Amino acid sequence: MNDETQKTSWWKRLSGGLKRTSSQLGNAITGLLTKRKLDASTLEELENELIRADFGIDVADRTIAALRRDRFEKGISPEELQNLLAAEIEKVMTPVAKPLDIASRPFVILVTGVNGSGKTTTIGKLASRFRAEGKSVMLVAGDTFRAAAIEQLGIWAERTGASIKKSTQGADPASLAFDAISAAKAEGVDVVLVDTAGRLQNRSELMSELEKIVRVMRKVEPTAPNAVLLVLDATVGQNALNQVDIFGKTAGVTGLVMTKLDGTARGGILVAIADRFKLPVHFIGVGESVEDLAPFTARDFARAVVGLE
Repeated sequence: MNDETQKTSWWKRLSGGLKRTSSQLGNAITGLLTKRKLDASTLEELENELIRADFGIDVADRTIAALRRDRFEKGISPEELQNLLAAEIEKVMTPVAKPLDIASRPFVILVTGVNGSGKTTTIGKLASRFRAEGKSVMLVAGDTFRAAAIEQLGIWAERTGASIKKSTQGADPASLAFDAISAAKAEGVDVVLVDTAGRLQNRSELMSELEKIVRVMRKVEPTAPNAVLLVLDATVGQNALNQVDIFGKTAGVTGLVMTKLDGTARGGILVAIADRFKLPVHFIGVGESVEDLAPFTARDFARAVVGLE
Protein backbone atom coordinates (compact mmCIF):
# COMPACT_ATOMS: atom_id res chain seq x y z
CA MET A 1 0.00 0.00 0.00
CA ASN A 2 1.54 3.34 -1.03
CA ASP A 3 1.53 6.44 1.20
CA GLU A 4 -1.38 8.09 -0.63
CA THR A 5 -3.53 4.96 -0.39
CA GLN A 6 -2.68 4.63 3.30
CA LYS A 7 -3.68 8.25 3.93
CA THR A 8 -6.99 7.78 2.10
CA SER A 9 -7.67 4.58 4.01
CA TRP A 10 -6.96 6.20 7.38
CA TRP A 11 -9.07 9.24 6.51
CA LYS A 12 -12.03 6.95 5.76
CA ARG A 13 -11.57 5.16 9.08
CA LEU A 14 -11.11 8.43 10.97
CA SER A 15 -14.12 10.23 9.47
CA GLY A 16 -16.21 7.07 9.82
CA GLY A 17 -15.09 6.62 13.42
CA LEU A 18 -15.99 10.19 14.32
CA LYS A 19 -19.37 9.99 12.57
CA ARG A 20 -21.41 10.03 15.77
CA THR A 21 -19.84 13.30 16.88
CA SER A 22 -19.74 14.94 13.46
CA SER A 23 -23.33 13.95 12.62
CA GLN A 24 -24.67 15.37 15.87
CA LEU A 25 -22.72 18.58 15.41
CA GLY A 26 -23.51 18.82 11.69
CA ASN A 27 -27.21 18.31 12.23
CA ALA A 28 -27.21 20.96 14.95
CA ILE A 29 -25.37 23.45 12.72
CA THR A 30 -27.73 22.87 9.79
CA GLY A 31 -30.75 23.23 12.06
CA LEU A 32 -29.44 26.42 13.65
CA LEU A 33 -28.61 28.14 10.38
CA THR A 34 -31.88 27.45 8.57
CA LYS A 35 -33.18 30.90 7.57
CA ARG A 36 -31.10 32.57 10.26
CA LYS A 37 -28.05 34.75 10.48
CA LEU A 38 -25.31 34.21 13.01
CA ASP A 39 -27.10 36.29 15.64
CA ALA A 40 -26.76 36.24 19.43
CA SER A 41 -29.37 33.53 19.85
CA THR A 42 -27.76 31.27 17.24
CA LEU A 43 -24.32 31.72 18.77
CA GLU A 44 -25.64 30.82 22.21
CA GLU A 45 -27.27 27.66 20.87
CA LEU A 46 -24.08 26.77 18.98
CA GLU A 47 -22.05 27.20 22.17
CA ASN A 48 -24.42 24.80 23.92
CA GLU A 49 -23.92 22.24 21.14
CA LEU A 50 -20.12 22.47 21.47
CA ILE A 51 -20.36 21.96 25.23
CA ARG A 52 -22.77 19.05 24.68
CA ALA A 53 -20.16 17.43 22.42
CA ASP A 54 -17.63 17.79 25.30
CA PHE A 55 -15.38 20.36 23.64
CA GLY A 56 -15.21 22.11 27.00
CA ILE A 57 -16.43 25.52 28.13
CA ASP A 58 -13.14 27.32 27.44
CA VAL A 59 -12.86 26.06 23.85
CA ALA A 60 -16.55 26.76 23.23
CA ASP A 61 -16.20 30.30 24.63
CA ARG A 62 -13.18 31.10 22.46
CA THR A 63 -14.77 29.64 19.33
CA ILE A 64 -17.95 31.64 19.83
CA ALA A 65 -15.93 34.81 20.58
CA ALA A 66 -14.07 34.37 17.28
CA LEU A 67 -17.34 33.92 15.39
CA ARG A 68 -18.89 36.92 17.12
CA ARG A 69 -15.89 39.03 16.17
CA ASP A 70 -15.63 37.94 12.55
CA ARG A 71 -19.10 36.85 11.40
CA PHE A 72 -21.70 38.33 13.75
CA GLU A 73 -25.05 39.17 12.11
CA LYS A 74 -23.80 37.93 8.75
CA GLY A 75 -25.18 35.17 6.59
CA ILE A 76 -23.15 31.97 6.78
CA SER A 77 -23.59 28.51 5.30
CA PRO A 78 -23.28 25.30 7.34
CA GLU A 79 -20.09 24.38 5.47
CA GLU A 80 -18.55 27.79 6.14
CA LEU A 81 -19.34 27.38 9.82
CA GLN A 82 -17.88 23.87 9.83
CA ASN A 83 -14.68 25.25 8.29
CA LEU A 84 -14.47 27.98 10.92
CA LEU A 85 -15.02 25.46 13.73
CA ALA A 86 -12.39 23.13 12.24
CA ALA A 87 -9.89 26.01 12.12
CA GLU A 88 -10.48 26.81 15.81
CA ILE A 89 -10.13 23.13 16.79
CA GLU A 90 -6.97 22.80 14.72
CA LYS A 91 -5.45 25.76 16.61
CA VAL A 92 -5.96 23.94 19.90
CA MET A 93 -4.77 20.55 18.65
CA THR A 94 -1.71 21.49 16.58
CA PRO A 95 0.62 22.09 19.58
CA VAL A 96 -0.18 18.65 21.05
CA ALA A 97 -0.02 16.62 17.82
CA LYS A 98 3.40 15.09 18.42
CA PRO A 99 4.72 11.72 17.26
CA LEU A 100 6.12 9.28 19.79
CA ASP A 101 9.84 9.54 19.13
CA ILE A 102 11.68 6.27 19.84
CA ALA A 103 14.99 7.91 20.65
CA SER A 104 16.95 5.31 22.66
CA ARG A 105 17.32 1.56 23.14
CA PRO A 106 15.66 0.01 24.97
CA PHE A 107 12.89 2.62 24.80
CA VAL A 108 10.68 1.77 27.76
CA ILE A 109 7.00 2.73 27.51
CA LEU A 110 4.87 2.40 30.64
CA VAL A 111 1.20 2.14 29.68
CA THR A 112 -1.39 3.21 32.26
CA GLY A 113 -5.12 3.72 32.48
CA VAL A 114 -8.29 2.57 34.18
CA ASN A 115 -10.05 -0.75 33.65
CA GLY A 116 -11.84 -0.93 30.32
CA SER A 117 -9.95 1.89 28.62
CA GLY A 118 -8.51 -0.46 26.00
CA LYS A 119 -5.03 -0.44 27.50
CA THR A 120 -3.91 -4.01 26.78
CA THR A 121 -5.36 -3.93 23.25
CA THR A 122 -3.59 -0.61 22.63
CA ILE A 123 -0.29 -2.21 23.69
CA GLY A 124 -0.89 -4.98 21.18
CA LYS A 125 -1.66 -2.50 18.40
CA LEU A 126 1.44 -0.45 19.23
CA ALA A 127 3.55 -3.63 19.19
CA SER A 128 2.17 -4.43 15.76
CA ARG A 129 3.02 -0.93 14.53
CA PHE A 130 6.59 -1.04 15.91
CA ARG A 131 7.18 -4.54 14.51
CA ALA A 132 5.99 -3.34 11.07
CA GLU A 133 8.64 -0.62 11.33
CA GLY A 134 11.28 -3.33 11.84
CA LYS A 135 11.80 -2.78 15.57
CA SER A 136 12.22 -5.56 18.10
CA VAL A 137 9.57 -5.40 20.82
CA MET A 138 9.20 -6.87 24.30
CA LEU A 139 5.82 -6.95 26.03
CA VAL A 140 5.71 -7.00 29.82
CA ALA A 141 2.55 -8.42 31.40
CA GLY A 142 2.56 -6.10 34.40
CA ASP A 143 -1.18 -6.44 35.02
CA THR A 144 -0.61 -9.37 37.37
CA PHE A 145 -4.01 -8.91 39.01
CA ARG A 146 -5.87 -10.43 36.06
CA ALA A 147 -4.97 -13.76 34.51
CA ALA A 148 -6.98 -12.71 31.45
CA ALA A 149 -4.72 -9.69 30.90
CA ILE A 150 -1.60 -11.89 30.98
CA GLU A 151 -3.21 -14.28 28.52
CA GLN A 152 -4.37 -11.47 26.24
CA LEU A 153 -0.87 -9.99 26.07
CA GLY A 154 0.52 -13.44 25.26
CA ILE A 155 -1.81 -13.66 22.26
CA TRP A 156 -0.62 -10.23 21.06
CA ALA A 157 3.03 -11.35 21.45
CA GLU A 158 2.37 -14.39 19.25
CA ARG A 159 0.44 -12.35 16.72
CA THR A 160 3.06 -9.62 16.37
CA GLY A 161 6.27 -11.59 16.83
CA ALA A 162 7.17 -9.71 20.01
CA SER A 163 8.81 -11.38 22.98
CA ILE A 164 7.00 -11.38 26.31
CA LYS A 165 7.95 -11.33 29.97
CA LYS A 166 5.26 -12.52 32.33
CA SER A 167 4.78 -14.03 35.74
CA THR A 168 1.98 -15.72 37.63
CA GLN A 169 -1.21 -13.97 38.71
CA GLY A 170 -0.60 -12.00 41.90
CA ALA A 171 3.16 -11.61 41.34
CA ASP A 172 4.90 -8.28 42.09
CA PRO A 173 4.68 -6.16 38.90
CA ALA A 174 7.61 -3.93 39.96
CA SER A 175 9.94 -6.97 40.21
CA LEU A 176 8.69 -8.19 36.83
CA ALA A 177 9.42 -4.78 35.28
CA PHE A 178 12.93 -4.83 36.81
CA ASP A 179 13.69 -8.28 35.35
CA ALA A 180 12.19 -7.40 31.96
CA ILE A 181 14.20 -4.21 31.50
CA SER A 182 17.39 -6.02 32.58
CA ALA A 183 16.70 -8.68 29.92
CA ALA A 184 15.82 -6.06 27.28
CA LYS A 185 19.16 -4.31 27.84
CA ALA A 186 21.05 -7.60 27.58
CA GLU A 187 19.18 -8.64 24.43
CA GLY A 188 19.31 -5.25 22.66
CA VAL A 189 15.52 -4.89 22.41
CA ASP A 190 14.34 -1.67 20.74
CA VAL A 191 11.00 -1.08 22.50
CA VAL A 192 9.65 -2.38 25.81
CA LEU A 193 5.90 -1.97 26.37
CA VAL A 194 4.91 -2.43 30.02
CA ASP A 195 1.28 -3.17 30.79
CA THR A 196 -0.07 -2.18 34.22
CA ALA A 197 -3.18 -3.10 36.16
CA GLY A 198 -6.21 -1.01 35.30
CA ARG A 199 -6.34 1.50 38.10
CA LEU A 200 -9.26 3.50 39.31
CA GLN A 201 -7.78 6.89 40.02
CA ASN A 202 -9.39 6.94 43.47
CA ARG A 203 -7.67 3.72 44.62
CA SER A 204 -4.66 5.11 46.47
CA GLU A 205 -2.92 1.75 47.05
CA LEU A 206 -2.96 0.94 43.33
CA MET A 207 -1.67 4.39 42.45
CA SER A 208 1.13 3.91 45.03
CA GLU A 209 2.06 0.66 43.32
CA LEU A 210 2.33 2.53 40.00
CA GLU A 211 4.81 4.91 41.63
CA LYS A 212 6.74 1.86 42.89
CA ILE A 213 6.98 0.37 39.38
CA VAL A 214 8.52 3.63 38.12
CA ARG A 215 10.92 3.76 41.08
CA VAL A 216 12.10 0.16 40.62
CA MET A 217 12.51 0.57 36.84
CA ARG A 218 14.98 3.38 37.45
CA LYS A 219 17.23 1.11 39.51
CA VAL A 220 18.07 -0.88 36.39
CA GLU A 221 17.72 1.95 33.83
CA PRO A 222 17.89 5.52 35.20
CA THR A 223 16.11 6.99 32.14
CA ALA A 224 13.17 4.56 32.35
CA PRO A 225 10.38 4.88 31.61
CA ASN A 226 11.18 6.91 28.50
CA ALA A 227 7.48 7.51 27.97
CA VAL A 228 4.42 7.12 30.17
CA LEU A 229 1.30 6.76 28.04
CA LEU A 230 -2.17 7.21 29.48
CA VAL A 231 -4.84 5.34 27.53
CA LEU A 232 -8.18 7.13 27.68
CA ASP A 233 -11.60 5.85 26.67
CA ALA A 234 -13.43 8.62 24.78
CA THR A 235 -16.81 7.25 25.83
CA VAL A 236 -16.29 8.24 29.50
CA GLY A 237 -16.55 11.91 28.55
CA GLN A 238 -15.72 14.47 31.23
CA ASN A 239 -14.33 11.82 33.59
CA ALA A 240 -11.34 11.56 31.25
CA LEU A 241 -10.24 15.03 32.42
CA ASN A 242 -10.06 13.74 35.98
CA GLN A 243 -8.04 10.73 34.87
CA VAL A 244 -5.46 12.90 33.09
CA ASP A 245 -5.12 15.08 36.17
CA ILE A 246 -4.56 12.25 38.67
CA PHE A 247 -2.45 9.93 36.51
CA GLY A 248 -0.34 12.93 35.51
CA LYS A 249 0.48 13.66 39.14
CA THR A 250 1.06 10.01 40.08
CA ALA A 251 2.79 8.45 37.10
CA GLY A 252 4.24 11.48 35.31
CA VAL A 253 2.23 10.97 32.13
CA THR A 254 4.17 12.17 29.08
CA GLY A 255 1.59 11.50 26.36
CA LEU A 256 -1.92 10.33 25.57
CA VAL A 257 -3.62 7.66 23.51
CA MET A 258 -7.38 8.08 23.09
CA THR A 259 -9.42 5.02 22.15
CA LYS A 260 -13.06 4.36 21.22
CA LEU A 261 -13.68 7.69 19.49
CA ASP A 262 -16.04 5.71 17.26
CA GLY A 263 -18.21 4.86 20.26
CA THR A 264 -19.30 8.35 21.29
CA ALA A 265 -21.12 11.41 19.99
CA ARG A 266 -18.93 13.49 22.33
CA GLY A 267 -15.54 13.22 20.62
CA GLY A 268 -14.82 16.83 21.52
CA ILE A 269 -13.45 15.58 24.87
CA LEU A 270 -10.02 15.20 23.26
CA VAL A 271 -10.08 18.92 22.43
CA ALA A 272 -11.00 19.82 26.02
CA ILE A 273 -8.15 17.64 27.35
CA ALA A 274 -5.62 19.14 24.94
CA ASP A 275 -6.72 22.65 25.81
CA ARG A 276 -6.45 22.10 29.57
CA PHE A 277 -3.37 19.87 29.94
CA LYS A 278 -1.29 20.57 26.80
CA LEU A 279 -0.04 16.95 26.86
CA PRO A 280 1.10 15.38 23.57
CA VAL A 281 -1.55 13.25 21.86
CA HIS A 282 0.42 10.48 20.16
CA PHE A 283 -2.27 8.10 18.87
CA ILE A 284 -6.04 7.88 18.51
CA GLY A 285 -8.22 4.83 17.97
CA VAL A 286 -11.46 4.66 15.99
CA GLY A 287 -12.18 0.93 15.91
CA GLU A 288 -11.14 -2.60 16.82
CA SER A 289 -8.61 -3.50 14.12
CA VAL A 290 -4.86 -2.84 14.27
CA GLU A 291 -5.18 -0.23 11.50
CA ASP A 292 -7.73 1.72 13.54
CA LEU A 293 -5.01 3.07 15.86
CA ALA A 294 -2.88 5.69 14.12
CA PRO A 295 -0.69 8.71 14.90
CA PHE A 296 -2.68 11.80 15.74
CA THR A 297 -2.81 14.64 13.22
CA ALA A 298 -4.50 17.91 14.18
CA ARG A 299 -5.89 18.94 10.79
CA ASP A 300 -7.39 15.55 9.95
CA PHE A 301 -9.01 15.27 13.37
CA ALA A 302 -10.37 18.83 13.29
CA ARG A 303 -11.99 18.33 9.89
CA ALA A 304 -13.35 14.86 10.67
CA VAL A 305 -14.85 15.83 14.03
CA VAL A 306 -16.97 18.59 12.46
CA GLY A 307 -17.93 16.43 9.45
CA LEU A 308 -15.92 18.00 6.65
CA GLU A 309 -14.94 15.77 3.73
